[in-house]
Amino acid sequence: MTSETYLVPTVTSPVRGTIRPPGSKSLTNRALICAALADGHSRLTGVLDSQDTHVMIDSLQRLGFTIMHDSQSANLQITGCAAQIPADSAELWLENSGTSIRFLTALCSLGQGTYLLRGNKRMSERPIKDLTDALAPLGSTAQCTAATGCPPVHIIESKFQGGRTAVAGSISSQFLSALLMVAPCGSQQTEIAVDGELVSKPYVDMTIGVMNKFGVTVHTDQGDLYRVGPQTYRPTEYSVEPDASAASYFLGAAAITGGEVTIEGLSRDALQGDVAFAEVLEQMGCEITWQSDAVTARGGSLHGIDVDMNAISDTAQTLAVVALFAEGPTRIRNIGHVRHKE
Repeated sequence: MTSETYLVPTVTSPVRGTIRPPGSKSLTNRALICAALADGHSRLTGVLDSQDTHVMIDSLQRLGFTIMHDSQSANLQITGCAAQIPADSAELWLENSGTSIRFLTALCSLGQGTYLLRGNKRMSERPIKDLTDALAPLGSTAQCTAATGCPPVHIIESKFQGGRTAVAGSISSQFLSALLMVAPCGSQQTEIAVDGELVSKPYVDMTIGVMNKFGVTVHTDQGDLYRVGPQTYRPTEYSVEPDASAASYFLGAAAITGGEVTIEGLSRDALQGDVAFAEVLEQMGCEITWQSDAVTARGGSLHGIDVDMNAISDTAQTLAVVALFAEGPTRIRNIGHVRHKE
């Protein structure tokens, strides 16, 4: 067994520069699901090369979808099968990718075969029963094989048709996103009611935004009820935005060192809610400049803040580090759901 050592250089001056982070994992995996459900060939650019996207791509291939992926150019071509699952049986290994297993559980509910979805030890501790319970009224046979309500998930001869269901909103927004992406494939309108407060709502908005790019419309009643009629996903060319969570590290570096960093490919109108991290830094004393396809952070005199990060919880860890360099205390609230997410 070999180990590698990375020597972290000491920062002796303000960090300055321009960077375009790799593509968003959240957008990549959502686009892969929508493209797989489309009727024809789609091309995705800016695709993230990571373990989570690898297991999603591998699983879709095991389900019979044709995918050509060039990780060097970050381009991918996929042939969708019009809401049909080509393989009548498959065993999917998802490592610890919660996004992948939740989205694929819903996707496999469209199939007419037998599917087993599982992952590593940590995956067997991550909740998914709220999703399988919500899929059942829609015709799915997805079931957790463990009494814990966690993976593995077994699906046999589902008859997904749509209808009415409800899903808990307090554990993970990925449950609702999974339901929304398969809802257009039902033979009747699907209505999804959210029980309780919906955590990480920007991720649901992101899901709806990707679905729109593939030609599907979702109607919502103030975020408590979502309606999706039978529709066909349209094959398209989709460009994945740079990862806004990863961008927070570079914006944070500018804040801590009094430097200036520009993130290319992200704007105030980005689909990812985590772009709002820049506004949190602005509250702390940074100068933030928005452009049509970029955002710049200039460090200033930092002071602590009291902030609700429920909607952008993935960047809470970054803020925790920045807070160490601010004058006074910083309080981060309403992120208890990350216990289930990570």
